[in-house]
Amino acid sequence: MKERENIWIEERETLAWVDGGHESNQPHLKAYFRTHTNLTIFLLLFFIVGDHYHIYSPCKMSFAPLKIAFFLLHVHLIFIGSDAHKPYTGNNVPQNPKVSAVLVFGDSTSDPGNNNFISTVFKGNFPPYGRDFPNEKPTGRFTNGLLASDLIARYLGVKDSVPPYLDPSLTIHDLMTGVSFASAGSGFDPLTPTISNVIPLSRQLEYFREYKTKLAAKFGKTRTMEIVNNALYIVSAGTNDFVVNYFTLPIRRKEYSLPSYMDFVLNTELDFIQSLWNEGARKIGVVGLPPIGCLPIVITLFSDNALFDRGCIDFFSSVGRTYNSMLQTKLNLMQLNLAQQGSRITYIDAYSTLSDVIIGHKYGFKEVKRGCCGTGLVETTVLCNPKSSTCPDASKYVFWDSIHPTEAVYRIFFESTRSTIDYIVKN
Repeated sequence: MKERENIWIEERETLAWVDGGHESNQPHLKAYFRTHTNLTIFLLLFFIVGDHYHIYSPCKMSFAPLKIAFFLLHVHLIFIGSDAHKPYTGNNVPQNPKVSAVLVFGDSTSDPGNNNFISTVFKGNFPPYGRDFPNEKPTGRFTNGLLASDLIARYLGVKDSVPPYLDPSLTIHDLMTGVSFASAGSGFDPLTPTISNVIPLSRQLEYFREYKTKLAAKFGKTRTMEIVNNALYIVSAGTNDFVVNYFTLPIRRKEYSLPSYMDFVLNTELDFIQSLWNEGARKIGVVGLPPIGCLPIVITLFSDNALFDRGCIDFFSSVGRTYNSMLQTKLNLMQLNLAQQGSRITYIDAYSTLSDVIIGHKYGFKEVKRGCCGTGLVETTVLCNPKSSTCPDASKYVFWDSIHPTEAVYRIFFESTRSTIDYIVKN
């Protein structure tokens, strides 16, 4: 009991540090502490009690209450976006591309299907995922249509959509114009992808080196470096480090206070960006954290009254705000040091636009508190499956499942950040 009280005192102090000295949402913190121990037990029970392939719906399986926490806290977020409430419909690509390629690293917000080719339960290559993709094809993207990285590639005139690097059907010309190395469930903390058995950022970097070797074998080293130097790089990860890892499992909390864990994740992220630069990346956009406390699954698991009080939990969102501020400062310093060498390393703000969408109601979405798939409260990955009902019009929903946004939100976000993309790719 005394140890429990000490933890509570430490976290109260942490909250004051995170949000500028103002302690707020203490009931949500209490809900968090009541919940996280049970969730750890749920994770253990998941591995003991059953086969995830037999899950169809939370209400149809006797073991579902034990398994929900695992699936719902271990599939993965952080948003990037784009420009209208319409799903992808065309295949035309503008001529005269502004960059040689679009190369993407990160988590489920930018994974177009790499997880299809690895041994993990965290896949989105089955209906209703991809419902509004061309030919209603579930590709492995955790949404109803395109990701922001796809829309960025189209905007820059490179290709219709960014394919997963691990797709064995890709030609050398597919590779040349860009791929995504991202893996749903990944994060900057090496422990985060280990939890979900997905591709860590370090391995994504190794794949990038392998990618360069493949290009060099076909085009030579000089041409390869021209492609690499003139490509746009998008890095989108970090939310899983906090939601799936730090706030859910006790491992990192025993080792780090919240402020020190933020420093740890940030330094790991900066090391990754520096490694990209060392490999030849010069045009790098780094996506910040979203308002984490507004994710439907976070509200469901951590709210005191999740069924009737579906408001955002500011404690979790405040972590994103603080981290983003730290990230911006460090990226500005990195850019200052590398600007003379032709670099453009820039922060991309996901937080503000998503707050406008969810909290400010600026874009007229009908539903901002739950996803389109199933109840919208808990479903994601295999819990959002062919047996699940879906809303008739996903463009009226902010979230496709309980974690990931719809293509409509990706479009709005992309539109809000297009000037930043223009700056990064400007010669």
